[in-house]
Amino acid sequence: MSLFVTLSRSVALALMLVVTSTTAQAALKPTDEQRQAAVEVADALHYGHYADITFDEAWSQEAFQSYLDFLDGQRAYLLRRDIDPYRHLEEDMAEVLFEGDLDEVFDLYERLNQRHTARLEWLLEKLDEGISFDFDSDERIEIDREDTPWASRESELDELWRKRLENDALTLALADQDEEQVVDNLRQRYEGQLTRLRQAEAEDVFGIFMAAVTSTIDPHTNYLSPRQSESFDIQMSLSLEGIGALLQADGEYVKVASLVPGGPADRAGLLEPADRIIAVGQEEGDMVNVIGMRLDNVVDLIRGPKGSTVRLDVVPAQAVDMTRSHTIEITRDTVSLEDQAAHGEIIEVERDGEPHRLGVINIPTFYVDFDAWQAGEEDYRSTTRDVSREIERLKEEGVEGIVLDLRNNGGGALQEANSLIGLFIDRGPTVQVRDAQGRINLYGDTDSGTLYDGPLGVLVNRLSASASEIFAGAIQDYGRGLVLGTTTFGKGTVQTLSDLSHGQIKLTRAKFYRISGESTQNRGVEPDIPFPSLIDPERIGESSLDNALPWDTVQNVQYRRYGEPERYLATLNERHDARVAENPNFRYLERQANLARQLREQQTSVSLNREQRQREMEAQEAEQLSLENQRRRALGMPELDEWADARLDPTNDDATDENATEEDEEEMPVDRAHVLESAEILLDYAHLQHMHQLARKR
Repeated sequence: MSLFVTLSRSVALALMLVVTSTTAQAALKPTDEQRQAAVEVADALHYGHYADITFDEAWSQEAFQSYLDFLDGQRAYLLRRDIDPYRHLEEDMAEVLFEGDLDEVFDLYERLNQRHTARLEWLLEKLDEGISFDFDSDERIEIDREDTPWASRESELDELWRKRLENDALTLALADQDEEQVVDNLRQRYEGQLTRLRQAEAEDVFGIFMAAVTSTIDPHTNYLSPRQSESFDIQMSLSLEGIGALLQADGEYVKVASLVPGGPADRAGLLEPADRIIAVGQEEGDMVNVIGMRLDNVVDLIRGPKGSTVRLDVVPAQAVDMTRSHTIEITRDTVSLEDQAAHGEIIEVERDGEPHRLGVINIPTFYVDFDAWQAGEEDYRSTTRDVSREIERLKEEGVEGIVLDLRNNGGGALQEANSLIGLFIDRGPTVQVRDAQGRINLYGDTDSGTLYDGPLGVLVNRLSASASEIFAGAIQDYGRGLVLGTTTFGKGTVQTLSDLSHGQIKLTRAKFYRISGESTQNRGVEPDIPFPSLIDPERIGESSLDNALPWDTVQNVQYRRYGEPERYLATLNERHDARVAENPNFRYLERQANLARQLREQQTSVSLNREQRQREMEAQEAEQLSLENQRRRALGMPELDEWADARLDPTNDDATDENATEEDEEEMPVDRAHVLESAEILLDYAHLQHMHQLARKR
């Protein structure tokens, strides 16, 4: 078995088979190997999962609904009469799983396949007949139909698909494609989906069913087919040559779940979490439309040899219209330990005309060179060792405090999170791990002494997960420092990977708890001083995932407190608010996040009228552009003419220039404001602590 305590791998694999557009011309039937694997998965879920699962009628209803959602989540293919013959599965799904009786599961998929095939052929016929490019109707089309009742008549779906075809054409037309290009691109898209339908195998159907079943339990428990198991092993060894982006399915689209720290996409700064990839191309040749393509097939297109270039047509996470895509190029590479190594810098903060030096150590992941460690080598690389060297260097430079930057750190080796905490405390517990039987194992730092006992800050964001949350939670519980930023991801569960007779199962087996007794699951770690962020917590994070295990508590353990940061929070927040009220980057982040939330809530449909669609799109982008240019004017930067340019501007990406001068700080990326303000807060904290200590001595 293997133990996993990271965010990104579990998220990327949790939804590997959401897309349904796959089938073969001959009816697909379950194999004996798949029937046996279903029984083994049932036993694993029943006897091995952390949660106490009751496979009763209520569970069967949920599993059946989940299967329908995986097959046709937008209610666009199946009719009510297609589903009615299988309604008894609402009571029998548990029996289907435990007995490996998969025939009706495959039959329902086959019905979906027939409807899907017929619909694609219908669309191609409409293209052959010719479509109108007037786009002058007053109609609108819903964006999300997951709560729409199943259609009773095929004519209802004809109307839906007429609108979908018109919307697909309008989307391409608004992207400055002429009529011939629009028709050619749509035909390529639909023919590609039809080809993939006809190439499917029984393994695809079984994978969809397994994904539907395991998703009812929790989002990190998944079945991996033999093919997926092989890909997972390659990924775990870090020998996979690609762009270093972990992907997940999002309806018909492929969405970026997270970026591998130090990977090609992370270094390029052109791709962000929640971006959607709609086409993939190699260094030369045409772009391949991947809307509706299976996730693992999209991954295969993006993967390639080191040094080669992949082109991606990307719709930014903040885009309010799918027409606003742009093409980026990323050079494929491998991710080495060196790329993910911790590194530090010194920030100077001026107060009353006097300079003050604060240290910042960026920790992309919790890593350790396991091979060198197991071989007994004395100089093996690890997070703790690299951070220790940075701390020693910063102490020699006379810094007045240190900020540990854990933003986008999705976790890693649990032993490194424990040992890293030990650099800042003198022995003690760090995390509790509770298994399915209720047994609690306590992990901690056993080495006496501390490496650094000065003012400490921990900077986190929504993509700080798992081991990062353990570290931040322990520092907060010990009162050892301040946690700054945004609420973390909330992944507080542990998975193991076990072999089956056919494939593997990744199973949630345990749960993390802080030494205070609170779980990190679902809620994450809440910062002492919150910062605004453009990462939408309703789209990224444990609480955004279906059937995430709940937050709860266990008994706290005994530990000593090293400080009382809460004593200073009112003053720190007051000073922080006063500073950021005048900080253009902070004002921008807060206003842009509010605007994105409003647009998401308001936009439930899009117009099929070209002029109206253009007006709505331009109005929304004008608001976004106005906020961006307000920021730029305040910083003395040149204004932009179009909102699309903001994404490609170097002052808006997440890359930082460690050699920048103080005069260059205003030209830094928006998120750089988080680092600079963390240094300001930590300096305030250091001064308040010093004043309190002086007062106690009097």
